[in-house]
Amino acid sequence: MVVVIREFESVDELEGILENEISRTKSTLGENLRRLDEIRGLAEKSKRIRQVVTRLAGKNLSVESFGEVQVGSVKVVLQANPLDELTAIEAVVRSHQERLLILQKAREGLKPLDEIGETEGMTLLVVEKDGVPERILLKTC
Repeated sequence: MVVVIREFESVDELEGILENEISRTKSTLGENLRRLDEIRGLAEKSKRIRQVVTRLAGKNLSVESFGEVQVGSVKVVLQANPLDELTAIEAVVRSHQERLLILQKAREGLKPLDEIGETEGMTLLVVEKDGVPERILLKTC
């Protein structure tokens, strides 16, 4: 989580930045959804093959991820399979969906600031957490 303060000369400038973030997030989300669709088929096929082999072998294979190693604060999956990749992409998609909703709510929250009208001589100091406005300080020069 990164918190920064950015300065804007107008509400329109802030809204433009938010629109760009929303567009970028939508684009990234779309790319990840396409990737998710591609890997989902492979993951299902891998799962079916695993079930058939398990049934034929008469054994119950562990569903835990084999070869997962913790390196510091990062988990490394050795010999990752399509199910591992599917799980990772699903987490990324959920994260982008949540970010998109937060950005859209922030954009809606800015609507009342449009009523301020002329903001010449006024600066907006915006406290952002991970690129999302959390607090706006209206500062007169």
